[in-house]
Amino acid sequence: MSAPVRAPGRVEFITLVAGIMMVVAFAIDSMLPALPAIAHTLGVTIPNHQQFVITAFMIGFGISQFFVGTLSDLYGRRGLMLGSLIGYSIFSLAAAIAPTFELLLLARFAQGTAAAGARVLVVSVVRDQFEGRAMAQVMSLASVVFMAAPILAPTMGALIISIAPWRWIFIVLAVVGVILWTWVFLRLPETQDVQNRKAISRAQVFESFGTVLSDRQSIGYTIAMTFMTGAVFGFLNSVQQIFDQVFRHPQFLAGGFAVMASTMAVASLVNSRIVMRWGMRPIGHYALVGFTLVAGMHGLVALSGHETLVGFIVMQATMMGCFALVVGNFGALAMEHVGEVAGTASSVQGSFSTILGAAGGGLVGQFFNGSTVPLYLASTLFGAAALAAVYIAERGKLFTSHVVAA
Repeated sequence: MSAPVRAPGRVEFITLVAGIMMVVAFAIDSMLPALPAIAHTLGVTIPNHQQFVITAFMIGFGISQFFVGTLSDLYGRRGLMLGSLIGYSIFSLAAAIAPTFELLLLARFAQGTAAAGARVLVVSVVRDQFEGRAMAQVMSLASVVFMAAPILAPTMGALIISIAPWRWIFIVLAVVGVILWTWVFLRLPETQDVQNRKAISRAQVFESFGTVLSDRQSIGYTIAMTFMTGAVFGFLNSVQQIFDQVFRHPQFLAGGFAVMASTMAVASLVNSRIVMRWGMRPIGHYALVGFTLVAGMHGLVALSGHETLVGFIVMQATMMGCFALVVGNFGALAMEHVGEVAGTASSVQGSFSTILGAAGGGLVGQFFNGSTVPLYLASTLFGAAALAAVYIAERGKLFTSHVVAA
């Protein structure tokens, strides 16, 4: 009989959570500098279609989330986490050897399904041990480490394609997956109490889904996160072409993206320090208003024809900081009333926001026309729609620390 896995301390736990969260960011952001090379090698003739490398991953990521949480409520978190991480590595290698664009997209879809398992389960692992503001604090601290991924990933991708073919990016991702698998295997015990495991039956599934879907707060904040996800995915789909075609400086992509993403790390750190005092609602609500106002201003600048590279980076960086404050708190608010079915709740909320957000962001990306106008008009609309969803969920009481009834 093997010895039980010894639980990590708080710092190691947060670092491990952040590392698992990173697999998604690295799988997306490291691709950005390589998209033109991928399109050239695999014969993609329509420039906007290179964005499908991002979209295929996100669709797989969203669909998989729908099932993983429910399975983890029955079987626990640890075994599924290990399976997800090794699957991530295998499908990364499949993408590395894909001979056609269609097979690459299929491998990316599968890679996304595996990454989703790890990402959903890590939220459930945190929720197993924390709740409310404490959960928001832990997730924000993890996000500080996690935010190194979008800062470093494009640079990593650019460095790899400067010395090797783009396929080596996927090989590096596979290695990262193996490292995380080893860490989880050695250091992360099962976090779900056996008494909380729920048998999978039709009645139980409907009951768990009903719990999530009948909670006003869960639904409202999930819808808000869906619109925010759409805005950010629209940016991710468009950003490489913006640097290349709008500003004619593709070489600045990695550095500019790092600057924009760094504000997310700063915002997450700030949130971890203030959320216990000020509460999730005021911080998240004000950040959402800020995101929407800056997006609107950016849209007006783009329409006026006065868009500059510096202005683009500064305004997008501000929006990314607001986005980090929004999702760091809205995620915890969406889970606040549904902790007894945390796995299912994480699946439903994550799947809904990711699939529809990826679809919305993909649509925004396909409207790229050589300017930033489509992106920021869409971001403004998405921000306003998210604010409306929160307003309805909170029965019109915004910017307060009250707890709304289910």
